[in-house]
Amino acid sequence: MDGTLSELLATFMESPLVVWVRTLGPLGSCDDAGPEERVNMFMELVDGVFLHKIMTHIDPSPTNQRLNKNVNNDVSLRLYNLTVLTRHIRTYYQDRRRVTTEDE
Repeated sequence: MDGTLSELLATFMESPLVVWVRTLGPLGSCDDAGPEERVNMFMELVDGVFLHKIMTHIDPSPTNQRLNKNVNNDVSLRLYNLTVLTRHIRTYYQDRRRVTTEDE
């Protein structure tokens, strides 16, 4: 892996939001992870499955769309999963905003 890309990946994986996300599941620590392990952790984040699990803990209301759990580096499946995740997040915040507005 290119040195600059490796450095960028290491910086991203140590960013506060990613560190917080890693505390919620099996991704683990990057402290002693080599470049290949960091890439694997990154791929687990960007396939959308793990992030969707976190979102369902925040908002357990069911979504009508199923996630592809075996992405296997398929860009279209990853994009589909992230689209489902984005819709879930958007719906959650729209519902929260509506409830807050109704309470006022």
